[in-house]
Amino acid sequence: MNAWEKVNIARMAQRPTSEDYIDIIFDDFIELHGDRLYSDDKAIIGGIAFLDGIPVTVIGQQKGRTTKENIERNFGMPHPEGYRKALRLMKQAEKFNRPIICFIDTPGAFCGLGAEERGQGEAIARNLCEMSMLKVPIISIVIGEGGSGGALAVAVSDRVWMLENSIYSILSPEGFASILWKDSKRAKEAAEVMKITANDLFNLGIIEKVIKEPNGGAHNSLNEISNELRKNFIEELKQLRQETQENLINNRYDRYRRQMVSR
Repeated sequence: MNAWEKVNIARMAQRPTSEDYIDIIFDDFIELHGDRLYSDDKAIIGGIAFLDGIPVTVIGQQKGRTTKENIERNFGMPHPEGYRKALRLMKQAEKFNRPIICFIDTPGAFCGLGAEERGQGEAIARNLCEMSMLKVPIISIVIGEGGSGGALAVAVSDRVWMLENSIYSILSPEGFASILWKDSKRAKEAAEVMKITANDLFNLGIIEKVIKEPNGGAHNSLNEISNELRKNFIEELKQLRQETQENLINNRYDRYRRQMVSR
């Protein structure tokens, strides 16, 4: 498939959401709510669960399937309170020495007036800063769309993975085409130029792993892809949990510094 075809698969209404994966991969998930400052943003879900008997903190950007669900979830576009909720849960995980697993699936952070008034940019920037120094292992995986700073705000991790048909980019192909060529209809062309597919980003060294999907996409076998993710999470956490806190932070810094220099 070409890049544009993968964009369309990543955006499919039938594509499994964070909630779908959490229900199958983890045991005894308890969702926690609110940022303790403003409200509970339903575009981000998070809480505590067990993975192979290990307590973990799980955070996921959540879209809906129906129009009603998408309105409730703001089409998976978090407000600043969503990112502050995510950070609250991450700091809680650090306090109790729990690894963190993040599911990324958003077109981008919400850019409405209210979100900007409540400090959208500051919330994202603070997450980037705080995640870089967390003393527990962090794994992030793009399961659908990984759009701009809205995705990066939960992706400053020790390992960043992508599902085979997901995308990860600075902005949408439509937005890229509108800015570069003043024509959003050239989005298909932009998708190829942007190098936004999992294989592109793996080859560029931006991500560490591409998780293969069932034929046609993850929606064709949710249990199969969930079991594959569970196995990979368990194996990776065994390695990361052996690292000292100092090594985790230093390796995370080196990972992003290396990417910045190579770009």
